[in-house]
Amino acid sequence: MLTCSKRVMITGKYIIVLLLLVLLIPGKLLVGCFFPLLMGQFTKFKIKVYIFTTEIVSSRSLTPEISLGLFTPICRFWTEKPELWPFPDPHWAIYRPGGQAMARYLFNNPEVSGGRKVLVLGCDCGASAIAAKLTGASRVVANDIDPSFIILNISASFYYYSCCHYNMIGSKPDAWDLILLGDMFYDDLADRLHKWLQTCITTHGAQVLIGDLGWAQFESHDIRRLLHKLAHFELPDSVKEENYRLTNSTVWCYNYKPDL
Repeated sequence: MLTCSKRVMITGKYIIVLLLLVLLIPGKLLVGCFFPLLMGQFTKFKIKVYIFTTEIVSSRSLTPEISLGLFTPICRFWTEKPELWPFPDPHWAIYRPGGQAMARYLFNNPEVSGGRKVLVLGCDCGASAIAAKLTGASRVVANDIDPSFIILNISASFYYYSCCHYNMIGSKPDAWDLILLGDMFYDDLADRLHKWLQTCITTHGAQVLIGDLGWAQFESHDIRRLLHKLAHFELPDSVKEENYRLTNSTVWCYNYKPDL
């Protein structure tokens, strides 16, 4: 559930901007734009609106079914030094190979998410959430600790799903049927994530699918021996170029069996 921790003071010029949005933007897009306001993220909202005017919407990926607002080589800031960017690390506008593999797997196998309650953990650009929605999930919640992705995902896709921006890892899990996650096995997060996923499975019998490239941390972690490969995808050339010539991505099923 989205919460607003503080009120946002909107000055006269911002009111004009909001009025223009109301007049010019379709309903679902407007919903996507106003979520960050409700979350006290108006500064980030302004930045993302600005970024939206400098990037392209790209479908050169494993999932041509959907278009996303992405941070691509054509964007103004792609070749700039990070300290010159008007935003922090734009992971919310990058379609990572693990997320591409996951979304492609859902499109190829709609029964996986059809009719189920789906959580997309660390959703980045939100493509897996969109894919789950399009393949018939009864409920989709996209989670990321940076709420910036809401602007680009919902606005670009025109498909609504619920969003939350608190850190779920370690919290009491809800009754999810399916949990999707991508390239999250790095640093100390891997251990905490491993334990939390086990709790989700033990408590509610959730199915956990992971789209990951096989980073060193992932390959060496204890979770690796509990995974079963479901699908393997060759990445498009453009994706390889943007990801240090990595060639493929894999979708895994997490086969943790709790002690009975």
